[in-house]
Amino acid sequence: MRETGRSGCPINLTLEILGDRWSLIVLRDMMFGNRRHFRELLAKSDEGIASNILADRLKRLLENGLISRRDDASHKQKGIYSLTEMGISLVPVFAAMADWGRRFLPVTPEMSIRAEILAEGGPALWQKFMAELRFLHLDAPRPAQSVLDELTEAYRCAVERKRMADAEPEAV
Repeated sequence: MRETGRSGCPINLTLEILGDRWSLIVLRDMMFGNRRHFRELLAKSDEGIASNILADRLKRLLENGLISRRDDASHKQKGIYSLTEMGISLVPVFAAMADWGRRFLPVTPEMSIRAEILAEGGPALWQKFMAELRFLHLDAPRPAQSVLDELTEAYRCAVERKRMADAEPEAV
């Protein structure tokens, strides 16, 4: 991790690491989509990240200590990326950003449902989610509750509701 930045301001230093949209998107996909391989992060990106940008952001996130990489035992050329404690500790930041976006920007119901659940659950739910991320990424004990499963199911239900609404014929 770099030791100095343009200034010692904590906001500046944070922005030097996380200030581009792709770094946050990669972390979001690892956090909320449990995407751990390069191909998953590339192919399942809703925003369509380019492979060279993804490679660069993974390298930067590794260098700054937000993620780690280990070889995949099933395929020596593949790596498995994991959030570090530093990356996991961003859950409250992501929850706050998502809630702000949900309240002030033209989001879709299916893309904002997780933000709504995290906002309603507040810090207690964030702590449970971080415990689950520690299990998934840092080999910590399995928590009793799977927040990720709850968030994923809520998202799937919202997508299905949208699909059903789009399929309904318009009333004349």
